[in-house]
Amino acid sequence: MSAPASPVSAPVASVWRQFYALTKPRVVQLIVFCALIGMVLAVPEVPTPAELLRMAEACIGIWLVAGAAAAFNCLVEKGIDARMKRTAWRPTARGELSDRQTLLFSATLCLLGSALLWWVVNPLTMWLTFATFVGYAVIYTVVLKPLTPQNIVIGGASGAMPPVLGWAAMTGSVDPEALILFLIIFLWTPPHFWALALYRVEDYRRAGLPMLPVTHGNAYTRLQILLYTLILFAACLLPFIYRMSGWLYLLAAVAVSVGFCGYAFALWRQYSDQLARRTFRFSLIHLSVLFAALLVDHYVP
Repeated sequence: MSAPASPVSAPVASVWRQFYALTKPRVVQLIVFCALIGMVLAVPEVPTPAELLRMAEACIGIWLVAGAAAAFNCLVEKGIDARMKRTAWRPTARGELSDRQTLLFSATLCLLGSALLWWVVNPLTMWLTFATFVGYAVIYTVVLKPLTPQNIVIGGASGAMPPVLGWAAMTGSVDPEALILFLIIFLWTPPHFWALALYRVEDYRRAGLPMLPVTHGNAYTRLQILLYTLILFAACLLPFIYRMSGWLYLLAAVAVSVGFCGYAFALWRQYSDQLARRTFRFSLIHLSVLFAALLVDHYVP
C-alpha cells in the first residue's frame, strides 16, 4: 500500500532541499548570529521573556529576508555559477529550478520577512533589512560585482549590516555601538573574500568577474589583504575603547587579530594556495570568536 508513495515523496523532498540550498544556509546562519549579537548587546541586562521573544521574531524575519537575497543572487548569477567549480552545484546553475520558481521563492521570503519585521518588531528594522536586501541583491550582485574590482569593498556594506539590524530591533534606533560593529565587519569582508579569490582566481577569470586577483594580480591582492587586516586590528579594539566591552573581549580580540595579521603577513611574504585557504578559514574563526567574545563579555561582571 505504501510503495507508490515513495517515488512521489522523494522528488518533493528533493525540491525543498533545492529551495533551501538557494538560501545559502551557512552564510545566513552567520548573518543571523551577528544580528543576534547586536540584539543582545543592545539590552543592558539579562533579556526579559518579552525581549527574548522579540529577538526570536527579529531573527526569523532577518533570516527570511537574507535567504531571499541569497536566492535572488543565485538567480542573477546562475550563468556565472555554472562556470565556477565552487558554485556549479547550485540548483539554479544546474537548471533544476526555473527562473520563475526562484524569483517567486525569493519574493515570498522577502515579503514574509518584511511583514514580520514591520508588524512584530519595528518599521526601522524592516526598512534597514530591506535596504540590505537591495544593497546585496541589486547594487552588489547586479551592478558592482561584474563592473569593478572594488565590488567586495563597496558591497561589503550590506554584509556588515546584521549587527545594526539586531541593534535597531531592540532599541528602535542606530547608535554608535551598532556602527562600531558595522565597521568591524565592513573591514573584515575584503581580506576574507580576497583570500578566497586568490586560490579561486581561475574560477573568477573563467566567469569574467573583475575580482582583485584577476585585475591587479596576486602580489597586489596579498598586500591589500595585509593592509586591511592591520586596519581591522585597530577597529577590533574600538568596543573596548568605547567601553562596550571589557578585558575578556580585549584579550580575545587581540589574540584572533594577531592570528589574522600573522596569516596575512605570511601570505604576503610567500604565496601558496594552501596558505590562502588557511587564511580564508581563519578569517571565519576570527569573526566568530570576536562576536562570541562580545557576547560572553557582556554578561561577565
